[in-house]
Amino acid sequence: MVDIRGFLKQASGKNATKYVFVSGGVMSGLGKGITAASLGVLLKEQGYSVTNIKCENYLNLDSGNINPVEHGDVFLCEDGLEADLDLGSYERFLGREVGFKNFTTIGQIYSTVIERTKNLEYNGITVDAIPYVPEEIIRRIRTAALGYDIILIELGGTAGEYQNIVYYEAYRIMKMTLPKDVILLHVTYFPAPSHINELKSKPTQLSVKSLNSMGIQPDFIVGRGALEIDNKRKEKVAYFCTMSQEDIISNPDCKSIYEIPLIFNKQNFSQKVLKKLGLKSKKIAMTDWTAMVTNIYSKKKNKVKIGIIAKYIATGDYELKDSYTSLLEAINHASWHEKIDVEIVFLNAESLEKKDKITITNLKELDGIIVPIGWGARGVEGKIAAIRFARENKLPYLGLCYGMQLASIEFARNVAGLVGANTQEVDQHAPHLIIHSIPFEAKYQKIKGNGASMRLGAYDCVLKPNTLAYEIYRKHHAFKNEKQNLISERHRHRFEFNNAYRKILEDKGFIISGTSPDDFFVEMIELSREIHPFFLATQAHPEYKSAPLKPHPIFIEYLRAIWIEKNKRLKIKK
Repeated sequence: MVDIRGFLKQASGKNATKYVFVSGGVMSGLGKGITAASLGVLLKEQGYSVTNIKCENYLNLDSGNINPVEHGDVFLCEDGLEADLDLGSYERFLGREVGFKNFTTIGQIYSTVIERTKNLEYNGITVDAIPYVPEEIIRRIRTAALGYDIILIELGGTAGEYQNIVYYEAYRIMKMTLPKDVILLHVTYFPAPSHINELKSKPTQLSVKSLNSMGIQPDFIVGRGALEIDNKRKEKVAYFCTMSQEDIISNPDCKSIYEIPLIFNKQNFSQKVLKKLGLKSKKIAMTDWTAMVTNIYSKKKNKVKIGIIAKYIATGDYELKDSYTSLLEAINHASWHEKIDVEIVFLNAESLEKKDKITITNLKELDGIIVPIGWGARGVEGKIAAIRFARENKLPYLGLCYGMQLASIEFARNVAGLVGANTQEVDQHAPHLIIHSIPFEAKYQKIKGNGASMRLGAYDCVLKPNTLAYEIYRKHHAFKNEKQNLISERHRHRFEFNNAYRKILEDKGFIISGTSPDDFFVEMIELSREIHPFFLATQAHPEYKSAPLKPHPIFIEYLRAIWIEKNKRLKIKK
Protein backbone atom coordinates (compact mmCIF):
# COMPACT_ATOMS: atom_id res chain seq x y z
CA MET A 1 0.00 0.00 0.00
CA VAL A 2 1.26 3.50 -0.84
CA ASP A 3 1.80 5.72 2.20
CA ILE A 4 -0.73 8.25 0.91
CA ARG A 5 -0.96 10.03 4.25
CA GLY A 6 2.81 10.49 4.29
CA PHE A 7 2.66 11.63 0.67
CA LEU A 8 0.00 14.23 1.53
CA LYS A 9 1.78 15.48 4.64
CA GLN A 10 4.74 16.38 2.45
CA ALA A 11 2.43 18.95 0.87
CA SER A 12 1.26 20.48 4.15
CA GLY A 13 2.71 23.54 5.81
CA LYS A 14 2.56 27.30 5.68
CA ASN A 15 2.42 27.66 1.88
CA ALA A 16 0.51 24.45 1.19
CA THR A 17 -2.04 24.19 -1.58
CA LYS A 18 -5.63 24.32 -0.34
CA TYR A 19 -8.22 21.83 -1.60
CA VAL A 20 -11.86 22.84 -2.06
CA PHE A 21 -14.10 19.88 -2.98
CA VAL A 22 -17.48 20.61 -4.59
CA SER A 23 -20.05 17.81 -4.34
CA GLY A 24 -23.69 17.63 -5.32
CA GLY A 25 -26.85 16.28 -3.78
CA VAL A 26 -30.49 15.50 -4.59
CA MET A 27 -30.19 15.61 -8.39
CA SER A 28 -27.80 16.27 -11.26
CA GLY A 29 -27.74 19.47 -13.28
CA LEU A 30 -27.80 21.80 -10.30
CA GLY A 31 -24.73 23.70 -11.44
CA LYS A 32 -21.79 22.39 -9.42
CA GLY A 33 -19.46 23.52 -12.19
CA ILE A 34 -20.86 27.05 -12.30
CA THR A 35 -20.81 27.19 -8.50
CA ALA A 36 -17.16 26.15 -8.41
CA ALA A 37 -16.20 28.46 -11.28
CA SER A 38 -17.98 31.41 -9.65
CA LEU A 39 -16.20 30.81 -6.36
CA GLY A 40 -12.98 30.53 -8.36
CA VAL A 41 -13.56 34.02 -9.79
CA LEU A 42 -13.85 35.42 -6.24
CA LEU A 43 -10.78 33.57 -4.96
CA LYS A 44 -8.79 34.80 -7.97
CA GLU A 45 -9.99 38.35 -7.24
CA GLN A 46 -8.75 37.84 -3.69
CA GLY A 47 -5.25 37.47 -5.15
CA TYR A 48 -4.83 33.69 -5.11
CA SER A 49 -3.84 31.46 -8.02
CA VAL A 50 -6.70 29.04 -8.68
CA THR A 51 -7.07 25.91 -10.79
CA ASN A 52 -9.55 23.05 -11.01
CA ILE A 53 -10.12 19.39 -11.73
CA LYS A 54 -13.39 17.72 -12.76
CA CYS A 55 -13.88 14.13 -11.59
CA GLU A 56 -16.43 12.33 -13.75
CA ASN A 57 -18.33 9.15 -12.86
CA TYR A 58 -18.38 7.38 -16.21
CA LEU A 59 -16.12 4.67 -17.58
CA ASN A 60 -15.44 6.57 -20.82
CA LEU A 61 -11.84 7.75 -21.02
CA ASP A 62 -12.99 11.20 -22.16
CA SER A 63 -16.21 12.90 -23.32
CA GLY A 64 -15.42 12.73 -27.02
CA ASN A 65 -17.45 9.65 -27.91
CA ILE A 66 -20.54 10.48 -25.84
CA ASN A 67 -23.64 11.60 -27.74
CA PRO A 68 -24.00 15.36 -27.04
CA VAL A 69 -27.77 14.96 -26.61
CA GLU A 70 -27.06 12.59 -23.73
CA HIS A 71 -24.28 14.47 -21.98
CA GLY A 72 -24.19 17.97 -23.44
CA ASP A 73 -21.54 19.83 -25.40
CA VAL A 74 -18.06 18.35 -25.47
CA PHE A 75 -15.57 21.05 -24.48
CA LEU A 76 -12.43 20.99 -26.62
CA CYS A 77 -9.23 22.03 -24.84
CA GLU A 78 -6.03 23.53 -26.20
CA ASP A 79 -4.09 20.29 -25.66
CA GLY A 80 -6.68 18.17 -27.47
CA LEU A 81 -8.71 16.91 -24.51
CA GLU A 82 -12.39 16.33 -25.26
CA ALA A 83 -13.93 17.08 -21.88
CA ASP A 84 -17.14 17.72 -20.00
CA LEU A 85 -18.72 21.13 -20.64
CA ASP A 86 -17.90 22.19 -17.06
CA LEU A 87 -14.30 22.67 -18.14
CA GLY A 88 -15.58 25.31 -20.54
CA SER A 89 -17.13 27.11 -17.58
CA TYR A 90 -13.77 27.06 -15.80
CA GLU A 91 -11.98 28.51 -18.82
CA ARG A 92 -14.58 31.21 -19.41
CA PHE A 93 -14.87 32.25 -15.75
CA LEU A 94 -11.24 31.97 -14.67
CA GLY A 95 -9.68 33.13 -17.94
CA ARG A 96 -7.09 30.36 -18.08
CA GLU A 97 -6.67 27.28 -20.22
CA VAL A 98 -7.44 23.81 -18.89
CA GLY A 99 -6.53 20.41 -20.26
CA PHE A 100 -5.77 16.76 -19.56
CA LYS A 101 -4.57 17.30 -16.00
CA ASN A 102 -7.80 19.12 -15.14
CA PHE A 103 -10.10 16.24 -16.03
CA THR A 104 -10.42 12.64 -14.97
CA THR A 105 -12.98 9.86 -15.23
CA ILE A 106 -13.58 6.63 -13.35
CA GLY A 107 -12.60 4.90 -16.60
CA GLN A 108 -9.19 6.60 -16.62
CA ILE A 109 -8.60 5.83 -12.97
CA TYR A 110 -9.52 2.14 -13.13
CA SER A 111 -7.53 1.73 -16.35
CA THR A 112 -4.42 3.14 -14.64
CA VAL A 113 -4.80 0.94 -11.56
CA ILE A 114 -5.39 -2.19 -13.68
CA GLU A 115 -2.40 -1.38 -15.87
CA ARG A 116 -0.24 -1.09 -12.76
CA THR A 117 -1.36 -4.49 -11.54
CA LYS A 118 -0.31 -5.96 -14.90
CA ASN A 119 3.10 -4.32 -14.54
CA LEU A 120 3.57 -5.69 -10.98
CA GLU A 121 3.81 -2.16 -9.57
CA TYR A 122 1.88 -3.23 -6.44
CA ASN A 123 4.43 -5.94 -5.61
CA GLY A 124 1.97 -8.79 -5.93
CA ILE A 125 -0.50 -7.76 -3.22
CA THR A 126 -4.26 -8.00 -3.56
CA VAL A 127 -5.39 -4.73 -5.12
CA ASP A 128 -8.80 -3.69 -3.78
CA ALA A 129 -10.84 -0.69 -4.95
CA ILE A 130 -10.21 0.95 -1.59
CA PRO A 131 -7.61 2.27 -0.88
CA TYR A 132 -5.88 1.94 -4.26
CA VAL A 133 -8.46 3.71 -6.42
CA PRO A 134 -8.79 6.70 -4.02
CA GLU A 135 -4.98 6.87 -3.91
CA GLU A 136 -4.89 7.24 -7.70
CA ILE A 137 -7.57 9.94 -7.48
CA ILE A 138 -5.51 11.82 -4.89
CA ARG A 139 -2.41 11.53 -7.06
CA ARG A 140 -4.30 13.14 -9.96
CA ILE A 141 -5.66 15.91 -7.75
CA ARG A 142 -2.17 16.65 -6.44
CA THR A 143 -0.77 16.72 -9.99
CA ALA A 144 -3.41 19.22 -11.10
CA ALA A 145 -2.80 21.34 -7.98
CA LEU A 146 0.97 21.75 -8.39
CA GLY A 147 1.96 25.41 -8.51
CA TYR A 148 -1.41 26.79 -7.38
CA ASP A 149 -2.65 28.23 -4.10
CA ILE A 150 -6.11 26.69 -4.36
CA ILE A 151 -7.63 23.89 -6.40
CA LEU A 152 -11.37 23.39 -6.88
CA ILE A 153 -12.26 19.69 -7.16
CA GLU A 154 -15.68 19.08 -8.69
CA LEU A 155 -17.11 15.62 -8.04
CA GLY A 156 -19.46 14.35 -10.74
CA GLY A 157 -22.92 13.01 -9.98
CA THR A 158 -24.59 13.19 -6.59
CA ALA A 159 -23.77 11.92 -3.11
CA GLY A 160 -25.03 8.39 -2.54
CA GLU A 161 -24.39 7.00 -6.03
CA TYR A 162 -22.32 3.83 -6.01
CA GLN A 163 -20.19 5.01 -8.96
CA ASN A 164 -18.58 7.92 -7.14
CA ILE A 165 -18.01 6.53 -3.64
CA VAL A 166 -14.29 6.35 -4.43
CA TYR A 167 -14.19 10.12 -4.93
CA TYR A 168 -15.73 10.72 -1.52
CA GLU A 169 -13.29 8.25 -0.02
CA ALA A 170 -10.45 10.28 -1.56
CA TYR A 171 -11.90 13.39 0.09
CA ARG A 172 -12.20 11.62 3.46
CA ILE A 173 -8.56 10.52 3.35
CA MET A 174 -7.38 14.00 2.40
CA LYS A 175 -9.52 15.67 5.07
CA MET A 176 -8.25 13.23 7.70
CA THR A 177 -4.63 13.89 6.71
CA LEU A 178 -4.79 17.64 5.98
CA PRO A 179 -7.71 18.89 8.11
CA LYS A 180 -6.75 22.57 7.81
CA ASP A 181 -6.18 22.46 4.06
CA VAL A 182 -9.28 20.60 2.82
CA ILE A 183 -12.94 21.67 2.84
CA LEU A 184 -16.11 20.51 1.09
CA LEU A 185 -18.96 22.54 -0.40
CA HIS A 186 -22.15 20.57 -0.94
CA VAL A 187 -24.48 21.90 -3.66
CA THR A 188 -28.08 20.84 -3.01
CA TYR A 189 -31.57 21.58 -4.24
CA PHE A 190 -34.26 23.52 -2.38
CA PRO A 191 -37.51 22.89 -4.30
CA ALA A 192 -40.42 25.29 -4.12
CA PRO A 193 -43.59 23.27 -4.97
CA SER A 194 -46.19 25.55 -6.53
CA HIS A 195 -49.00 24.25 -4.30
CA ILE A 196 -46.99 25.12 -1.16
CA ASN A 197 -45.20 28.29 -2.26
CA GLU A 198 -42.20 27.93 0.02
CA LEU A 199 -38.73 26.43 -0.19
CA LYS A 200 -38.42 22.92 1.22
CA SER A 201 -35.23 21.90 2.99
CA LYS A 202 -35.86 18.17 3.53
CA PRO A 203 -34.06 17.06 0.29
CA THR A 204 -30.98 18.93 1.51
CA GLN A 205 -31.17 17.35 4.95
CA LEU A 206 -31.38 13.85 3.44
CA SER A 207 -28.50 14.57 1.09
CA VAL A 208 -26.29 15.68 3.97
CA LYS A 209 -27.22 12.50 5.86
CA SER A 210 -25.93 10.58 2.84
CA LEU A 211 -22.63 12.42 3.23
CA ASN A 212 -22.61 11.74 6.97
CA SER A 213 -23.03 8.03 6.28
CA MET A 214 -19.67 8.16 4.46
CA GLY A 215 -18.01 9.91 7.40
CA ILE A 216 -18.19 13.35 5.78
CA GLN A 217 -19.50 16.59 7.20
CA PRO A 218 -19.79 19.47 4.69
CA ASP A 219 -18.20 22.82 5.52
CA PHE A 220 -20.71 24.74 3.39
CA ILE A 221 -24.06 24.08 1.80
CA VAL A 222 -24.76 25.98 -1.41
CA GLY A 223 -28.50 25.94 -1.88
CA ARG A 224 -29.84 25.98 -5.43
CA GLY A 225 -33.45 26.90 -6.01
CA ALA A 226 -35.85 29.18 -7.81
CA LEU A 227 -35.76 31.58 -4.85
CA GLU A 228 -33.23 32.86 -2.34
CA ILE A 229 -32.90 30.75 0.79
CA ASP A 230 -34.44 32.70 3.65
CA ASN A 231 -33.21 32.72 7.25
CA LYS A 232 -35.94 30.29 8.35
CA ARG A 233 -34.67 27.63 5.93
CA LYS A 234 -31.05 28.38 6.79
CA GLU A 235 -31.81 27.99 10.48
CA LYS A 236 -33.54 24.65 9.91
CA VAL A 237 -30.76 23.25 7.70
CA ALA A 238 -28.08 24.42 10.11
CA TYR A 239 -29.84 22.69 13.01
CA PHE A 240 -30.49 19.36 11.28
CA CYS A 241 -27.13 19.26 9.45
CA THR A 242 -24.96 20.33 12.43
CA MET A 243 -23.72 23.49 10.77
CA SER A 244 -23.43 27.21 11.35
CA GLN A 245 -26.21 29.24 9.74
CA GLU A 246 -23.68 31.56 8.07
CA ASP A 247 -22.28 28.56 6.18
CA ILE A 248 -25.52 28.12 4.21
CA ILE A 249 -25.00 30.01 0.94
CA SER A 250 -27.91 30.94 -1.30
CA ASN A 251 -27.59 30.32 -5.05
CA PRO A 252 -30.96 31.29 -6.56
CA ASP A 253 -31.97 31.19 -10.21
CA CYS A 254 -30.90 34.28 -12.16
CA LYS A 255 -31.07 35.45 -15.77
CA SER A 256 -27.37 34.95 -16.42
CA ILE A 257 -24.86 32.53 -14.90
CA TYR A 258 -22.37 35.38 -14.90
CA GLU A 259 -24.29 37.08 -12.10
CA ILE A 260 -23.53 34.23 -9.69
CA PRO A 261 -20.07 35.49 -8.62
CA LEU A 262 -21.74 38.77 -7.65
CA ILE A 263 -24.49 36.94 -5.72
CA PHE A 264 -21.81 34.98 -3.85
CA ASN A 265 -19.76 38.09 -3.20
CA LYS A 266 -22.71 39.80 -1.49
CA GLN A 267 -22.71 36.88 0.95
CA ASN A 268 -18.94 37.18 1.55
CA PHE A 269 -18.55 33.61 0.31
CA SER A 270 -14.86 33.87 -0.58
CA GLN A 271 -14.04 35.44 2.79
CA LYS A 272 -15.80 32.60 4.59
CA VAL A 273 -14.00 29.96 2.52
CA LEU A 274 -10.60 31.56 3.05
CA LYS A 275 -11.21 31.83 6.79
CA LYS A 276 -11.85 28.07 7.02
CA LEU A 277 -8.67 27.48 5.01
CA GLY A 278 -6.62 29.75 7.26
CA LEU A 279 -5.90 32.26 4.48
CA LYS A 280 -6.12 36.05 4.50
CA SER A 281 -9.03 37.74 2.77
CA LYS A 282 -10.21 41.23 1.86
CA LYS A 283 -13.23 43.04 0.53
CA ILE A 284 -13.31 42.77 -3.25
CA ALA A 285 -14.99 45.19 -5.65
CA MET A 286 -15.48 42.96 -8.73
CA THR A 287 -15.54 46.12 -10.86
CA ASP A 288 -15.02 44.56 -14.31
CA TRP A 289 -17.38 41.70 -13.56
CA THR A 290 -20.09 44.06 -12.28
CA ALA A 291 -19.78 46.21 -15.41
CA MET A 292 -20.09 43.12 -17.58
CA VAL A 293 -23.24 41.89 -15.80
CA THR A 294 -24.75 45.38 -15.99
CA ASN A 295 -24.12 45.31 -19.72
CA ILE A 296 -25.67 41.84 -20.02
CA TYR A 297 -28.87 43.03 -18.34
CA SER A 298 -29.06 46.40 -20.11
CA LYS A 299 -31.77 46.90 -22.71
CA LYS A 300 -30.41 46.60 -26.26
CA LYS A 301 -31.71 48.86 -29.04
CA ASN A 302 -30.73 46.52 -31.83
CA LYS A 303 -32.01 42.98 -32.35
CA VAL A 304 -31.16 40.21 -34.82
CA LYS A 305 -32.31 36.64 -35.37
CA ILE A 306 -29.71 33.93 -35.94
CA GLY A 307 -30.56 30.41 -37.04
CA ILE A 308 -28.44 27.47 -35.93
CA ILE A 309 -28.96 24.52 -38.25
CA ALA A 310 -28.85 21.76 -35.65
CA LYS A 311 -29.27 18.02 -35.25
CA TYR A 312 -28.40 17.44 -31.58
CA ILE A 313 -31.45 19.04 -30.00
CA ALA A 314 -34.06 16.36 -29.28
CA THR A 315 -34.19 14.38 -26.04
CA GLY A 316 -37.51 12.63 -25.64
CA ASP A 317 -40.24 15.26 -25.71
CA TYR A 318 -37.82 18.07 -24.84
CA GLU A 319 -35.46 20.34 -26.75
CA LEU A 320 -31.92 20.31 -25.42
CA LYS A 321 -29.58 23.25 -25.99
CA ASP A 322 -26.67 21.94 -23.91
CA SER A 323 -25.36 20.24 -27.06
CA TYR A 324 -24.29 23.66 -28.34
CA THR A 325 -23.30 25.38 -25.09
CA SER A 326 -19.94 26.75 -26.26
CA LEU A 327 -21.45 28.14 -29.46
CA LEU A 328 -24.31 29.80 -27.59
CA GLU A 329 -21.87 31.27 -25.09
CA ALA A 330 -19.68 32.68 -27.88
CA ILE A 331 -22.70 34.32 -29.53
CA ASN A 332 -23.77 35.77 -26.18
CA HIS A 333 -20.30 37.16 -25.47
CA ALA A 334 -20.27 38.95 -28.83
CA SER A 335 -23.84 40.21 -28.41
CA TRP A 336 -23.02 41.82 -25.06
CA HIS A 337 -19.86 43.34 -26.52
CA GLU A 338 -21.81 44.80 -29.44
CA LYS A 339 -24.91 45.64 -27.39
CA ILE A 340 -27.07 43.69 -29.82
CA ASP A 341 -29.93 41.51 -28.62
CA VAL A 342 -29.73 38.11 -30.34
CA GLU A 343 -32.65 35.74 -30.77
CA ILE A 344 -31.38 32.22 -31.35
CA VAL A 345 -33.57 29.92 -33.42
CA PHE A 346 -32.73 26.21 -33.68
CA LEU A 347 -33.78 24.79 -37.03
CA ASN A 348 -33.83 21.02 -37.30
CA ALA A 349 -31.56 19.98 -40.18
CA GLU A 350 -33.66 16.88 -40.86
CA SER A 351 -36.82 18.99 -41.18
CA LEU A 352 -35.07 21.17 -43.76
CA GLU A 353 -33.99 18.01 -45.54
CA LYS A 354 -37.63 16.94 -45.74
CA LYS A 355 -38.60 20.46 -46.90
CA ASP A 356 -40.94 20.99 -43.97
CA LYS A 357 -42.95 24.13 -44.75
CA ILE A 358 -42.81 25.60 -41.25
CA THR A 359 -39.03 25.11 -41.04
CA ILE A 360 -38.53 26.72 -44.46
CA THR A 361 -40.70 29.68 -43.40
CA ASN A 362 -38.57 30.05 -40.27
CA LEU A 363 -35.42 29.92 -42.41
CA LYS A 364 -36.64 32.83 -44.52
CA GLU A 365 -37.14 34.97 -41.40
CA LEU A 366 -33.51 34.76 -40.27
CA ASP A 367 -30.91 37.53 -40.33
CA GLY A 368 -27.95 35.13 -40.20
CA ILE A 369 -27.19 31.42 -40.42
CA ILE A 370 -24.68 29.21 -38.59
CA VAL A 371 -23.92 25.59 -39.41
CA PRO A 372 -21.98 24.16 -36.45
CA ILE A 373 -20.16 20.94 -35.66
CA GLY A 374 -21.81 17.65 -36.56
CA TRP A 375 -21.08 14.05 -37.38
CA GLY A 376 -22.47 11.54 -39.85
CA ALA A 377 -25.03 11.67 -42.66
CA ARG A 378 -28.16 12.55 -40.70
CA GLY A 379 -29.42 16.02 -41.63
CA VAL A 380 -26.52 16.77 -44.00
CA GLU A 381 -28.70 17.68 -47.00
CA GLY A 382 -30.75 20.01 -44.80
CA LYS A 383 -27.58 21.80 -43.73
CA ILE A 384 -26.40 22.09 -47.33
CA ALA A 385 -29.79 23.55 -48.31
CA ALA A 386 -29.46 26.17 -45.54
CA ILE A 387 -25.94 27.07 -46.71
CA ARG A 388 -27.19 27.51 -50.27
CA PHE A 389 -30.00 29.73 -49.00
CA ALA A 390 -27.47 31.89 -47.09
CA ARG A 391 -25.15 32.15 -50.11
CA GLU A 392 -27.84 32.97 -52.68
CA ASN A 393 -29.74 35.39 -50.45
CA LYS A 394 -26.60 37.08 -49.12
CA LEU A 395 -27.41 36.29 -45.50
CA PRO A 396 -24.29 36.45 -43.28
CA TYR A 397 -23.05 32.88 -42.91
CA LEU A 398 -20.66 31.32 -40.40
CA GLY A 399 -19.57 27.71 -40.80
CA LEU A 400 -17.84 25.86 -38.00
CA CYS A 401 -16.00 22.58 -38.66
CA TYR A 402 -18.64 20.52 -40.49
CA GLY A 403 -20.08 23.90 -41.49
CA MET A 404 -16.90 24.59 -43.49
CA GLN A 405 -16.84 21.15 -45.07
CA LEU A 406 -20.49 21.35 -46.14
CA ALA A 407 -20.07 24.92 -47.43
CA SER A 408 -17.27 23.62 -49.66
CA ILE A 409 -19.53 20.84 -50.93
CA GLU A 410 -22.42 23.25 -51.56
CA PHE A 411 -20.15 25.51 -53.61
CA ALA A 412 -18.74 22.55 -55.53
CA ARG A 413 -22.23 21.32 -56.43
CA ASN A 414 -24.06 24.55 -57.16
CA VAL A 415 -21.36 26.94 -58.37
CA ALA A 416 -18.57 24.75 -59.75
CA GLY A 417 -21.07 22.29 -61.25
CA LEU A 418 -19.54 19.16 -59.71
CA VAL A 419 -22.64 16.96 -59.66
CA GLY A 420 -22.67 14.46 -56.80
CA ALA A 421 -19.99 16.27 -54.79
CA ASN A 422 -19.98 15.04 -51.21
CA THR A 423 -17.91 14.08 -48.21
CA GLN A 424 -16.45 10.62 -47.70
CA GLU A 425 -18.13 10.60 -44.31
CA VAL A 426 -21.53 10.48 -46.04
CA ASP A 427 -20.84 8.76 -49.37
CA GLN A 428 -17.45 7.21 -49.92
CA HIS A 429 -18.38 6.37 -53.53
CA ALA A 430 -19.33 9.94 -54.51
CA PRO A 431 -17.86 11.05 -57.88
CA HIS A 432 -16.31 14.13 -56.28
CA LEU A 433 -15.02 13.70 -52.73
CA ILE A 434 -14.52 17.33 -51.77
CA ILE A 435 -13.95 16.20 -48.19
CA HIS A 436 -11.99 13.01 -47.58
CA SER A 437 -9.83 11.13 -45.10
CA ILE A 438 -6.04 11.26 -45.24
CA PRO A 439 -3.38 8.73 -44.23
CA PHE A 440 -2.50 8.87 -40.55
CA GLU A 441 0.34 11.23 -39.66
CA ALA A 442 1.35 11.42 -35.99
CA LYS A 443 2.29 15.11 -36.09
CA TYR A 444 -1.23 16.00 -37.25
CA GLN A 445 -3.56 13.40 -35.79
CA LYS A 446 -4.45 11.23 -32.83
CA ILE A 447 -5.86 7.70 -33.03
CA LYS A 448 -9.34 7.52 -31.48
CA GLY A 449 -10.23 3.82 -31.54
CA ASN A 450 -10.40 1.25 -34.35
CA GLY A 451 -7.71 3.07 -36.30
CA ALA A 452 -9.86 6.20 -36.76
CA SER A 453 -7.73 9.33 -36.61
CA MET A 454 -8.71 12.86 -35.61
CA ARG A 455 -7.13 16.27 -35.42
CA LEU A 456 -7.58 17.42 -31.85
CA GLY A 457 -6.45 20.56 -30.04
CA ALA A 458 -4.72 23.76 -31.12
CA TYR A 459 -3.20 24.04 -34.60
CA ASP A 460 -1.61 26.99 -36.37
CA CYS A 461 -3.06 28.58 -39.49
CA VAL A 462 -1.60 31.13 -41.92
CA LEU A 463 -4.12 33.69 -43.18
CA LYS A 464 -4.08 35.14 -46.69
CA PRO A 465 -3.72 38.96 -46.64
CA ASN A 466 -6.66 41.14 -47.65
CA THR A 467 -9.19 38.39 -46.98
CA LEU A 468 -12.10 38.72 -44.57
CA ALA A 469 -10.48 36.31 -42.12
CA TYR A 470 -7.20 38.24 -42.20
CA GLU A 471 -8.92 41.58 -41.64
CA ILE A 472 -10.88 40.22 -38.65
CA TYR A 473 -7.79 38.93 -36.84
CA ARG A 474 -5.75 42.04 -37.68
CA LYS A 475 -8.48 44.41 -36.51
CA HIS A 476 -8.70 42.68 -33.12
CA HIS A 477 -4.95 42.07 -32.70
CA ALA A 478 -5.68 38.34 -32.47
CA PHE A 479 -2.67 36.98 -34.36
CA LYS A 480 -0.34 34.53 -32.70
CA ASN A 481 2.38 36.08 -34.86
CA GLU A 482 1.24 39.03 -36.96
CA LYS A 483 4.45 39.21 -39.03
CA GLN A 484 3.82 35.65 -40.19
CA ASN A 485 0.01 36.13 -40.52
CA LEU A 486 -0.23 33.26 -38.04
CA ILE A 487 -3.23 32.41 -35.85
CA SER A 488 -4.02 29.41 -33.65
CA GLU A 489 -7.41 27.78 -33.16
CA ARG A 490 -8.69 24.48 -31.76
CA HIS A 491 -9.70 21.56 -33.97
CA ARG A 492 -11.87 18.50 -33.53
CA HIS A 493 -12.56 16.62 -36.73
CA ARG A 494 -11.74 13.53 -38.75
CA PHE A 495 -12.03 14.42 -42.44
CA GLU A 496 -10.20 17.09 -44.47
CA PHE A 497 -10.64 19.27 -47.54
CA ASN A 498 -9.42 17.41 -50.63
CA ASN A 499 -6.54 19.43 -52.11
CA ALA A 500 -7.25 17.99 -55.57
CA TYR A 501 -10.23 20.36 -55.74
CA ARG A 502 -8.51 23.56 -54.60
CA LYS A 503 -7.87 25.08 -58.03
CA ILE A 504 -11.16 23.85 -59.50
CA LEU A 505 -13.15 25.70 -56.81
CA GLU A 506 -10.84 28.73 -56.69
CA ASP A 507 -11.28 29.26 -60.41
CA LYS A 508 -15.01 29.65 -59.72
CA GLY A 509 -14.51 32.28 -57.01
CA PHE A 510 -13.97 30.10 -53.95
CA ILE A 511 -11.45 31.77 -51.61
CA ILE A 512 -9.15 29.69 -49.43
CA SER A 513 -8.19 32.31 -46.86
CA GLY A 514 -6.36 30.13 -44.35
CA THR A 515 -4.14 27.06 -44.54
CA SER A 516 -1.82 25.15 -42.24
CA PRO A 517 1.76 26.53 -42.15
CA ASP A 518 2.89 23.75 -44.52
CA ASP A 519 -0.05 24.56 -46.85
CA PHE A 520 -1.39 21.01 -46.54
CA PHE A 521 -4.68 21.64 -44.70
CA VAL A 522 -7.40 24.05 -45.79
CA GLU A 523 -8.41 25.84 -42.58
CA MET A 524 -10.59 28.78 -43.68
CA ILE A 525 -12.74 29.47 -46.71
CA GLU A 526 -14.83 32.46 -47.73
CA LEU A 527 -16.51 34.28 -50.59
CA SER A 528 -15.45 37.64 -51.92
CA ARG A 529 -17.06 40.58 -50.13
CA GLU A 530 -17.90 41.93 -53.57
CA ILE A 531 -20.45 39.14 -54.01
CA HIS A 532 -21.39 38.35 -50.39
CA PRO A 533 -21.35 40.60 -47.29
CA PHE A 534 -20.10 37.88 -44.90
CA PHE A 535 -19.56 34.28 -45.91
CA LEU A 536 -16.85 32.72 -43.74
CA ALA A 537 -16.23 29.17 -42.60
CA THR A 538 -13.44 27.58 -40.62
CA GLN A 539 -12.35 24.03 -39.99
CA ALA A 540 -11.54 25.16 -36.45
CA HIS A 541 -13.70 25.91 -33.43
CA PRO A 542 -13.32 29.56 -32.39
CA GLU A 543 -16.30 29.16 -30.06
CA TYR A 544 -14.13 27.25 -27.58
CA LYS A 545 -11.81 30.23 -27.08
CA SER A 546 -14.44 32.89 -26.44
CA ALA A 547 -14.91 34.37 -22.94
CA PRO A 548 -17.37 36.91 -21.51
CA LEU A 549 -14.65 39.49 -20.91
CA LYS A 550 -12.91 38.63 -24.19
CA PRO A 551 -15.33 37.62 -26.99
CA HIS A 552 -13.85 35.92 -30.04
CA PRO A 553 -13.25 38.36 -32.95
CA ILE A 554 -14.99 36.14 -35.51
CA PHE A 555 -18.28 36.25 -33.57
CA ILE A 556 -17.98 40.00 -32.99
CA GLU A 557 -17.54 40.70 -36.70
CA TYR A 558 -20.17 38.17 -37.71
CA LEU A 559 -22.70 39.89 -35.48
CA ARG A 560 -21.74 43.32 -36.79
CA ALA A 561 -22.21 42.10 -40.37
CA ILE A 562 -25.66 40.73 -39.53
CA TRP A 563 -26.75 44.05 -38.05
CA ILE A 564 -25.37 46.06 -40.99
CA GLU A 565 -27.15 43.86 -43.52
CA LYS A 566 -30.40 43.93 -41.56
CA ASN A 567 -30.24 47.72 -41.48
CA LYS A 568 -29.78 47.80 -45.24
CA ARG A 569 -32.86 45.64 -45.72
CA LEU A 570 -34.90 47.81 -43.35
CA LYS A 571 -33.93 50.97 -45.26
CA ILE A 572 -34.89 49.37 -48.57
CA LYS A 573 -38.33 48.45 -47.15
CA LYS A 574 -38.87 52.04 -45.97
